[in-house]
Amino acid sequence: MDKIIVLIGAPGAGKGTQARLLDERRGIPQISTGDMFREMKTLDTPLAKEVQEIMASGKLISDDLTFKIVRERTAKPDTAGTYVLDGYPRTAVQAGQLEELAKEQGKEILAIEVDVSRDELMKRLTGRRSCPVCGEIYNIYSKPPRNDGFCDDHPDTPLAHRADDSEEKVKVRLETYDELTKPLLDYYEKSGRLRKIDGTGEIEDIYGELNELL
Repeated sequence: MDKIIVLIGAPGAGKGTQARLLDERRGIPQISTGDMFREMKTLDTPLAKEVQEIMASGKLISDDLTFKIVRERTAKPDTAGTYVLDGYPRTAVQAGQLEELAKEQGKEILAIEVDVSRDELMKRLTGRRSCPVCGEIYNIYSKPPRNDGFCDDHPDTPLAHRADDSEEKVKVRLETYDELTKPLLDYYEKSGRLRKIDGTGEIEDIYGELNELL
């Protein structure tokens, strides 16, 4: 039976990377809510206009509207088989709506958590630095540049540290994630559909573990 794979992971856990690999290597489409919302900004459809108005007003997009966007996107031909949802559902309410969609599409839901310790997430996020010229990403803990604070390919260019990667802001982001996601993990665990993979190893090893689950 075809599946809807729900990838769950904190900021910095690497779930987007794994979803991309599944897309590239196994042809399992990665359906990212972030990409969908970005696309909505440029489309000229009744649904896109509704989203644009809400974004312009600074309000949050409701669960119902988010569900409409996901339903519309997953009605396209490329998602006729198994697909991966990256960034949805985020709440227990959205998980309930996804059950509805799975029934409509005749698919099973499999939730996979990419599990990474809090200390590791802090290092991944607060340690990120990027080159403003070429966009190369470094990490002061796991992938430092040859010359501290400067890009390897542009040695005169100081690396940038994003404001939202400060320790204080990262803590808030992770706490918000925990608060929102715990009910979601409980929801899938109770129904026996939650699997966990260790997200701290090499990208290829994590992909191998994910591939085995599928």
